[in-house]
Amino acid sequence: MNSMLAASLHSPGALVLEKRPIPALRPRDVLLAVEATTLCGTDLRIATGQKTNGVAPGVVLGHEIAARVWRIGSDLTAGVDVPAPGTQVGLAPEIACGHCAPCTSGRSNVCANMRLFGTGVDGGLANLILVPEEALACITPVTRDIAPPHLALAEPLSCCLRATSRLPIEVGSRVLVLGTGPIGLIHCALAFSAGARVMACGRRARLEPARAMGAEVTTAAQGEDLVREVRAWADGLGADVVIIAVGDPGLVPIAAQCARIGGHVSFFAGFPAGATAQIDPNLVHYRELTISGSANATLDDYAAAVETLSSGRIDLSPLITHEYDLSDVSDALDAVRTRAGLKVAVRPRGVTAR
Repeated sequence: MNSMLAASLHSPGALVLEKRPIPALRPRDVLLAVEATTLCGTDLRIATGQKTNGVAPGVVLGHEIAARVWRIGSDLTAGVDVPAPGTQVGLAPEIACGHCAPCTSGRSNVCANMRLFGTGVDGGLANLILVPEEALACITPVTRDIAPPHLALAEPLSCCLRATSRLPIEVGSRVLVLGTGPIGLIHCALAFSAGARVMACGRRARLEPARAMGAEVTTAAQGEDLVREVRAWADGLGADVVIIAVGDPGLVPIAAQCARIGGHVSFFAGFPAGATAQIDPNLVHYRELTISGSANATLDDYAAAVETLSSGRIDLSPLITHEYDLSDVSDALDAVRTRAGLKVAVRPRGVTAR
């Protein structure tokens, strides 16, 4: 094998499936054989040219990656420096610098010099992916092998774990999730697994999946109707925690109204650049609300996500509704665009680990 298939972004909006030479392995690099890459809306925005910030010309897309160690550099010791060839691993996409102010304060997830697999560094829509020395810590072995598309979900799960670890979600908590896309569904599953009571709000086509992921009540209501439904569900008080899991600025004032006195509102979703939202400051003041944000994940968050999935403590497999071969990557992205299902996985044809 002296070449591989890769989905490369030649220019904004021009994703090309091409043959490339296998990346050269330097003494402290690792080559992973990609088993599956799941797609998200960010991949679609990059592929169509809507997102260009931080995107390197010619980059291979894909940041939700499950793989196996294929080859390791001559200066690395298998099982000591890196997992041994043949080991199934997840690959955290964030390559943090380790020395900026956010990194040294424990917030490497918002590193000032962040590089990302699939955006600035070649990602998972290829047979093989080169992990450079500075990113070896991103390689995370499983506790036991699982289906590769399920392991690829460690990336979105890690981001959700980071958010929920900062929220008071416990047995009996009332958690309202706004948005029933894959991210909202993961939040439903996490809250349910913590023993919370979950209400999910989203598009009607996604309400049944929300129930399957643990929501006891689902609704497609909006505005004041939603506020009334939430308060009726929560004994007239409102939710303990409200998670905004879709990037709609119009949900911000509604989220605050849905929270109980002393409640928490999490701005989890990314919002459109330049977006603004209005919120009644007296709601925050008199109801003593806590508003927090959460972005990306640290390596610890990612390791926790891989362990959570590979140990079987949480099952996100119902989220994988479509699988495509790498040669059909255009069809896979079209399935994301048309919202044909929940999560779409792309699987290259196998490369034997050695």
